Amino acid sequence: MKLAWERRGEGDPLLLIHGLGYARWGWEPVADGLARSFDVVLFDNRGIGESDAPAGPYTTSQLAADALQVLDEAGVDRAHVLGTSLGGMVAQELALASPERVDKLVLVCTTPGGPDSFPMPEQTVRLMTSGASLRQFVENALAPDADAELVERILRHREATAQPFDAWAAQAAAGGSFDALDRIERIAAPTLVLHGTEDAVVDSRNTALLALRIPEARVELFPGGGHLFFWEEPDRFVEVVVEFLQ
Repeated sequence: MKLAWERRGEGDPLLLIHGLGYARWGWEPVADGLARSFDVVLFDNRGIGESDAPAGPYTTSQLAADALQVLDEAGVDRAHVLGTSLGGMVAQELALASPERVDKLVLVCTTPGGPDSFPMPEQTVRLMTSGASLRQFVENALAPDADAELVERILRHREATAQPFDAWAAQAAAGGSFDALDRIERIAAPTLVLHGTEDAVVDSRNTALLALRIPEARVELFPGGGHLFFWEEPDRFVEVVVEFLQ
């Protein structure tokens, strides 16, 4: 498997795992800020960007194995792991399957999955089943009052790394089949759970499920933040993550 990755900064290793439809550019507003404190490793998940896109469907276990491959190629034995959305599901899987490789865990706008978690909000379900445009998906991933320039900035990136539908569906299948609610109590890594309160993609009530099941998990909400709240409040995001990891 060819997995495209890069690194920047110095310090303890920090692996970033993005979500459905986003290549490593998705960390643009926070990567350099985090790199002032950490050796940041970021990569394209299988199915997008410069990484291979084998036939799907994919699973979170496969994506977690990809993340381990990136750490191996980077020569990193143990790292902090931060994942958002689908990447947060992959991060949970990684922490469960290879706890010796994970120092601290940061879960962003994600869910433990399965039938007993809070389902995807209806407005996003409608977008995913109605042939919505990339612009509509970007707008939906931000807070309702998001700046128009921010929408255009993200849209340009998404258009430049647009996935074939089969690759997008293969990634989406990984999220749809993920169910760790009855397993996450075994996560040993100190965990921080972050969520925007206006997230229209992943129901923010899943934060409570994660915090209740993961031992001594800490929660911090971003009032008014959308699914991509770290694009909306990058400085606060970096501050909160750095404080937790250090």
